[in-house]
Amino acid sequence: MWGLRDQEGGWIGAEVPNSDGSHDLGPLQVNSWWVEKLAAATARPARQVRWWLIHDACFNVAAARWIFLSGLRATGDYWKAVGVYHSPTPWRQRWYADAVAGKLRRRYGKDVFAQ
Repeated sequence: MWGLRDQEGGWIGAEVPNSDGSHDLGPLQVNSWWVEKLAAATARPARQVRWWLIHDACFNVAAARWIFLSGLRATGDYWKAVGVYHSPTPWRQRWYADAVAGKLRRRYGKDVFAQ
C-alpha cells in the first residue's frame, strides 16, 4: 500500500479531474469509476461513498486495499495486481508497476526485492 500511496501522491480532499470525465479521489487517488461498486459493496449511497473517498483517509485506504486485493484475486500475481490498480490497459499496467517498484526502492532501499 505504501508503494501505491507514494505513486498516487493524493491528499485528503483531493478530487482530481481526468480527461475521461472521472475523478481521482483522496490520498490513494481512487478513481470515481469505483464509487458505484463500493456503494454496492458497503450498502451505502454513492454520494456518501464518494465523500468518504475524498475526505476520510481510512476509508480511502481501505477502498484502495479492496481494489488491489480484487486485482490480486483476478490475476494471481502481485505485480499484475499493482498494474490493474491503475489501468485495464497492459502497457499502462507495466509502466505503473515499474513506477511503484521504483517508489518502494526509494522508500525501503535498493535491496528491497533481494532474495
